[in-house]
Parts: sequence; structure tokens; C-alpha cells
Amino acid sequence: MTIANRTPPTVDEYLEYKQRFSNWGRWGEDDQLGTLNHITEETRRAAAALVLDGRSVSCANPLATQAVVSGPRNANPADHRMRVNPASSGDYIGVSYHGFVNTHIDALCHIFTGEGGQLYNGRPASLVTDEGARSNSVEHWRDGIVTRGVLYDIPRLRGCDYVELGQPVEGWDLEDFAREHGIEARAGDAVLIRSGCDPFWSANPDFEFTFPPGTPGVGVSVLEYLHDTSASLLGWDLQEAGGHGYPARIPVHEVAIPYMGLPLLDNANFERLSATCAETGRYEFMLAVAPLVVLGGTGSPVNPIATF
Repeated sequence: MTIANRTPPTVDEYLEYKQRFSNWGRWGEDDQLGTLNHITEETRRAAAALVLDGRSVSCANPLATQAVVSGPRNANPADHRMRVNPASSGDYIGVSYHGFVNTHIDALCHIFTGEGGQLYNGRPASLVTDEGARSNSVEHWRDGIVTRGVLYDIPRLRGCDYVELGQPVEGWDLEDFAREHGIEARAGDAVLIRSGCDPFWSANPDFEFTFPPGTPGVGVSVLEYLHDTSASLLGWDLQEAGGHGYPARIPVHEVAIPYMGLPLLDNANFERLSATCAETGRYEFMLAVAPLVVLGGTGSPVNPIATF
């Protein structure tokens, strides 16, 4: 139990996560929701009850229409073209949203168990074709994701501006933050981890981004916390921490999506949310995420909204 020992998992323990935290077959052979099954009607009603003053906060970055200087963070800038007529206007947007800049949600067909491997729930990766995925795709979430969101503001916990290299967010950090703020983890929670993306890039404008990511961020022990608390999704502003040493390019993705069936909300921006939570003293809120209905899609750009 790595969280109990407050030590990162060994390579062998990490590899065991794939079976230990697997949800294959848990919700039936036809399941397309994965851990979103933890969100029940009662979960949504309880989340709605958290709305006391009607204040809402976006957790999205603007679509990145320019290349990002620090390495290949945005190799394919969004294409935004305007059309202005004498009495009207319109525009076209094309976006390659996977990567490390645009806010998006990963569907369960996005990551396989390995080369030539399987999708979540044991389905063959051959179901993902050039015409789209025939299973585990994002349109199965067209009714939206509405649940309790909890912001785990780790720089605030540590008394720093952002999570430093070599000091990733670990599962016990989430426990410590919850304890400090009187938060009881609940089944169906959207676990939102702030590492301090904006302050990090502002302080390190010349940082050379690499893939696999060499940035600070989240350690793999958070997977244990997500599993043990029956979280519905993980959202983060910085992704996997660099220098992990595990036999995986993106080790949290490679367990969360194909084995746990846990959606990832990538490249969120929690700066305004952090300020609002600190101001109100409330780190729980109703979170709404509405993916586009992309038939066969591996995910979708999203604008997550937290409402207090």
C-alpha cells in the first residue's frame, strides 16, 4: 500500500496496478462509461445541492491558435478562420486537441493496453479505425458529466507557487489536502488536481518540453487514491510528472484509461478556480463537463464549469 507508506510505487507495484485497479467486466460486457458509472442520479442531486450562490467558473484554457515556444507542446495550432459579411460574421475552427495545451477530455478509446493491445473492457484495438472508433468513443458521454468536483490545490497545501520538478503530487498529498480542508471523498467525485500550470510556465519560459513529459505534475500513486475513493474522473492542469522511471511513456494515462476506464480531463486551468475556492473557503462544487457529440471520437475539447 504505497499511500499508507507514503512512498511511490516500485516498478513491480506500478505494473500490478493494471490488474489491481482494473474495472474490466465490473459494469458488464457492454459498458461504455467506465468509472462514470460511479455518478448516479443521487450523485447529481447532491452535486446540485452544492450550488448556493450561483457563481460559476470556467476551468478551460483558450484554444491555442499559436505554436507554443517550449518544445512540442502545441505542434498543431488550432485553425481559426473568420468570415465577415456586410451584415453578419462567422468562423471556422479546426483543432487537434490531444496534447498538452488545449483543454479536452480523453475517451476510453484513446489509449490501448500496448501496441496491438486492447481497449478498456478487453475490446480489441482494431475497433479504432481511420473512420473512427466503433467502441469506447466519446459520443457515449453525450448526456454530459455532472457531479461533485473537488479541487486538490497542492501548491496551496505546500505553500508554493507550483509543484516543483522531482516533487510530484502523490496520493498522500490528496489525503492530506482533504483532511486539512475537511473534505470526505465520495464515490463519483471528479478529482481535480492543481499543480500550478500558469505559474510554472511563467517562471520557466525557456523550459524545454519533451515527450514523454519532463514537466512537474502528478505521480502514479494518485491512481491508488482514485481507485480507493471510486472517483469518476481525473482532471489536471499539468499531467504526468517527469522522471518517473516506469516502463511507460505516460504512466497515469496508461493505467487510468485502458484498465480503470477512468476519463482524463487534460490541460484544465484551475487558476481562477483556485482563487474562488480560497475566497469562499469551499473546495467542493458542482462540476459540469459537456463533450461534443463526435461519433467515433477519441475525446473532445471541453469547457468545464464549476458552480458554487
